[in-house]
Formats: sequence, C-alpha cells, structure tokens
Amino acid sequence: MTYEELQLQHGELFVVETDLHKVSGLKGLYVDGCIAIEKTLTSTEKGCVLAEEIGHHLTTVGDILDQKISGNRKQEHKARMVAHELQIRLDGIVGAYETGCHNAFEIAEYLNVTEDFLQEALVSYRNKYGLCIKQGEYLIYFEPSLGIMKMF
Repeated sequence: MTYEELQLQHGELFVVETDLHKVSGLKGLYVDGCIAIEKTLTSTEKGCVLAEEIGHHLTTVGDILDQKISGNRKQEHKARMVAHELQIRLDGIVGAYETGCHNAFEIAEYLNVTEDFLQEALVSYRNKYGLCIKQGEYLIYFEPSLGIMKMF
C-alpha cells in the first residue's frame, strides 16, 4: 500500500511531515491520533514508517520511547508486526511472484516497501509461521531464503 493509500485508509489520524530527525532522531512519532513523519524520506520510506506508526495507534499504550524497558520493546515489536501485516500481506508476496518478481528488490518494489522493511517482515513471518505457510495454491518458504512454490 502506498503512503497516500495508507493515509486515506486511516483518515482518522492527522499526519504531518516535518523535520523530525533534527528534534528526536526518529523517522516517525505517534502521539494521541497524530503522526509526525520525517519529511526528507522517500515516499516508499514514508509508507513503511507510517505503517509502523499506525501500528502504534492500534496497539501501543503510553510513552514507549525508552527501549531499555522490556514492556516498551514488546509494544514496539507488536506495532512493527502490525506494520508488516499492513504492507506485506502473504497474498501480496504471492502476487509479486505471479507477476514475475524474482528477487528481494523486485518484490519490495512491487509491494511499495523498502528492501530492509521486506527483510524484517520475512523474519517476523518466519518467527510467527515457522519455515513455511500455505497461502491459497502456494507454499511460501521463509528459509533458507524466500521461496514461493505453486502446488499442483
């Protein structure tokens, strides 16, 4: 989903682009229905950051900036999982395969995410689903590297 599509889908949130990195070193920040996004990011990067901040909107309680606290790290992880599921659904991975995408760069481009975000999502899915998962007529393998196989 593109940055613009995410904003439309979550119109209840106020999103502003600003010089966030100068203030806090962050790429995004969620506070009470408002999301600040670093304005110097590419549109694809903004989409990934916005997806995570939407994850915070849906799952996070309180100030979790101090990542030395175990509970804060857990909430951060949960928000990232939501972001991965918003941006990189299993049927999206299959769709990339069906369109002829053959490597991480092509899949990330097809899904409109960064390669780093894609790799992080694949690790999360590996932890959640194990080595592989059935998606429709396909098996998606997460190890040793991403593989998609149509079942007959």
